[in-house]
Amino acid sequence: MRNLKYIYTLVVAILFTACTTSKSTVSTNVNLSKYEYASIINNDTYHIPAELMEYEIQLFDAVENSHLKLVSDARIHDLTPSQKEKLLLVKYGVNVQTEETIVTVNFIDYNTGRPVASCRGAYSSLGIAGFSHDINGAISRVAKQISETFPKSN
Repeated sequence: MRNLKYIYTLVVAILFTACTTSKSTVSTNVNLSKYEYASIINNDTYHIPAELMEYEIQLFDAVENSHLKLVSDARIHDLTPSQKEKLLLVKYGVNVQTEETIVTVNFIDYNTGRPVASCRGAYSSLGIAGFSHDINGAISRVAKQISETFPKSN
């Protein structure tokens, strides 16, 4: 009877994990191929919580693995007006719960302030594997969404 309970719990966990959805939403009125630069916002009003700081490296890598070139938010003023037209501001959020960890990365047109794309990575081990495993899984999935949304040209 105990083995049956264990198997049932395992099957429920697998089904629940399969239900986590990673996806990208892209504006229908925007040509993403025009963008060449990205600047991840990291200032006093917008920053990652200190306990998640080690994962910020992976988020930067995720953006850098797309076709977008990273520009420091402190160096945006050095870009020409033409380059600023090709610039996306990047904001990210992390939502950690027992049921699911979600990492969202939003891309906003620098000149208009309009959101043009949002990539979401979700992962869940139902707390079995631990916080670190779940957030790494969510970051890996959001990185895949970013690469598919902003693919490197051949």
